[in-house]
Amino acid sequence: MIKNITITILAILTCSFIYTQDIILSLDGNDLNYSTDTPVAGFQFNHNGCVAGAGGGEAAANGFTTSYSGSTVLGFSFSGSTVPAGENLTLVVLEGDVSQDCLSAFVFSGSGGE
Repeated sequence: MIKNITITILAILTCSFIYTQDIILSLDGNDLNYSTDTPVAGFQFNHNGCVAGAGGGEAAANGFTTSYSGSTVLGFSFSGSTVPAGENLTLVVLEGDVSQDCLSAFVFSGSGGE
């Protein structure tokens, strides 16, 4: 598997926010990067067992609690903070043998759970 090369996970994911917004995700090594015009209040995605840890990135910098299990990664803030809008920012750093093929079913929310 080629790492350290930006791999587009999904060309564009349409997510439910107050207004429908696009989130572009890419995997650069183990960094899950994102670009969006809307702040992110929470995220969840599935994996096939490839993720052995998750933390850091903009999620940690903005007070998110990030957890992972054998099949899911979940990130949110107990205080209601958000991950800022921006381009090519690292959402979270994933540990393990992570590839585009092992990640799926991305869900993002805006403030208030939209």
